[in-house]
Amino acid sequence: MAKFDFIAVKEGGQTVATSLEAADRLSAITSVRGQGLRLISLKERTAKKSGRQLLKGRGKRVKSDEIVIFTRQLSAMISAGVPIIRALTSMAKYAESATFRKAIEQVAKDIEGGEPFAEALSRHPGIFNDVYVNMVRAGEAAGILDEILKRLALQQEKNSAIRKKVKSAMTYPTVLIVITIGAFFGLMLFVIPSLGNTIKDLAGENAELPMLTQTMMGISQFMVDFWYIIFPLMGAGIWLLLRYIKTPVGKKQFHQFTIRAPILGKITRKIAVARFTRTFSALIGAGVAVLEALDITARAVGNKVYEESLHKAALRVKNGEVFSKIIAEDELLYPPIVSQMLAVGEETGQTDSVLVKVADFYEEEVDAAIAGISSTIEPVMIVVMGGMVGLIAASVMLPITGLANQMQE
Repeated sequence: MAKFDFIAVKEGGQTVATSLEAADRLSAITSVRGQGLRLISLKERTAKKSGRQLLKGRGKRVKSDEIVIFTRQLSAMISAGVPIIRALTSMAKYAESATFRKAIEQVAKDIEGGEPFAEALSRHPGIFNDVYVNMVRAGEAAGILDEILKRLALQQEKNSAIRKKVKSAMTYPTVLIVITIGAFFGLMLFVIPSLGNTIKDLAGENAELPMLTQTMMGISQFMVDFWYIIFPLMGAGIWLLLRYIKTPVGKKQFHQFTIRAPILGKITRKIAVARFTRTFSALIGAGVAVLEALDITARAVGNKVYEESLHKAALRVKNGEVFSKIIAEDELLYPPIVSQMLAVGEETGQTDSVLVKVADFYEEEVDAAIAGISSTIEPVMIVVMGGMVGLIAASVMLPITGLANQMQE
């Protein structure tokens, strides 16, 4: 018999936190609900870890598409009645990645040694994340592993599609920015000095040049004289910025900026809401308790601001507050439609199906927002590049025009 700690709410709203013994997780859930309680959190007390360490998937990173295909195929094989060890052994032979093949083989060995499937997967956190492991655990407990794996595959496909669309949308603007910066340095380091010497030869060393020309030539001369300082400083600045963004404080500040940025903020919030609703609905639909689902979802959203918000919401849910009312207080992070739909789901007991519709809606919104950003950034970058070239052309043409006028006089 295993021992489980659980938190539940009575019909009157009083919170109960205690423990019970049951044969497995499903029996524990059934026992709690049989007492007329609404389950909030359920955790099994585990024995101390053995000397075996988690395998963090050293080597090449496994592609998300490969995990999706694996999940779909495993679901089909289990649904067809193929024993899980046989299914895993068969699929390991056809894995594209050597890292993934070794992981599947190890999972099969762990299951053969008596471990539950979810526990075997949890030893490979670099491949199977918290959402994956907990949904599998819930599917095993409820005896619907094949159905849960189908949901997992769908959820991963949706998340992967969003990532690919964002990456694709940002590729062209990034290329334009790099070209613009490269063109600026090329003109300043090579073109302007050459044209400056030509202008001085024509007009003479003591000729009075227009202010714009003097400014451009001054910037160009400074960059030519101190390029060996400018470039290392720029490189160091970029490196330090990236390092700072990877720290907890820097990551949170960066995410706060992306959420509130004029153009980027709108799409960032829509992506976060789509991930939150998709992941939370999948976990709730799999039978994971609300508090546990919130904790896992918070880490899976990929945004520190949303993570902190969901952790705070989980604490308030633990104290008996209604989740839909909590998120309704922050309309910047959670648009009214999210809290309203969630409230409907809570009232009807169909939170998972309601949030799936919200996720579908926001994923379509993300597509539209990405298309809008691409169409906005492109003309802006063209104007910037044109303006830069025009400024340099004007700084060159003004003294030449002035010199031509002097010669005519």
